[in-house]
Amino acid sequence: MAHTSLSATSSSARVKRRRPFPWHIAVFLAPAVLIYTVVMIYPILSSLWLSLNNQSGGRAAFVGLANYQKLLGSELYAQPLWNALRNNVVFFLIHMLVQNPVGLLLAVLLSFRLRGSAVYRTLLFTPTVLSVVIIGFAWKLILNPVWGVQRALLTPLGLEHLDQPWLGLPNTALPTLSLISVWQNIGIPMLLFLAALVRIPDELYEAARLDGAGGWTIFRRIQLPLILPTVGIVSVLTFVGNFNAFDLIYSTQGALAGPNFASDILGTLFYRTFFGYQLQSGDPYMGAAVAGVMLAVILAGLLVYLVAWQRRMTEVQL
Repeated sequence: MAHTSLSATSSSARVKRRRPFPWHIAVFLAPAVLIYTVVMIYPILSSLWLSLNNQSGGRAAFVGLANYQKLLGSELYAQPLWNALRNNVVFFLIHMLVQNPVGLLLAVLLSFRLRGSAVYRTLLFTPTVLSVVIIGFAWKLILNPVWGVQRALLTPLGLEHLDQPWLGLPNTALPTLSLISVWQNIGIPMLLFLAALVRIPDELYEAARLDGAGGWTIFRRIQLPLILPTVGIVSVLTFVGNFNAFDLIYSTQGALAGPNFASDILGTLFYRTFFGYQLQSGDPYMGAAVAGVMLAVILAGLLVYLVAWQRRMTEVQL
């Protein structure tokens, strides 16, 4: 009997070993892997390799981490880098503290299936699909203190004191641009949160209402805990998107990200360093080093999120 069971086990093991390679899966994945490699992996590796080289005798020569040492230590590059990084952190925090909570609030309101909710969703998501160049140009016209329409809109409301050159003051340029970006992109977290909320079974709401729970209690005890994975995903998307931001700042403030670099972020610093601006020529090797710093910051943020999420999942399992 034991001999028979051993024979059956060995034969099943041979069958498993002889299982053919799933070529059909490889064939279906190959186009996506090829496109991702050409469009994403190769440019990243090429940029990292470029950051480890510099011009020497009319040709590129390997210099190791010298470009990064120059970027972090020299007076020419260090001050603009830290200024851009600080502005990028502020840009990200405004999105996290304004865009995502407001997007969650809108999603909760739309989850009640109000009359015309489809129209509201469309109107709120419309700025997201508009060209960033058009949005930047339109807001420059609106906020222009000379021929903009903000004075005509604020005066009837008795808010003349708010008629200021918001994009022209060092203390207000970056927060103003951040809020414009929030207005444009708030539809993305709103739809992601809404998709998570509509998956919650109605039975949970009915049971909570029978127990006397109000709207705030339902949100805090039922909705928020069940959509926490979506909150994490939205936070990661916000972090990556903001530390890759460039187009809105460039379309409104130009490559110099004025006034006096008050709205300069890593994306605009990379553009000026790589391509040059005004009379300063570009340096592709130092520009690639700036891109390497951007990649390091993004990877560090993702690593923090993954570690925190893994720790939370471990605690839940325990």
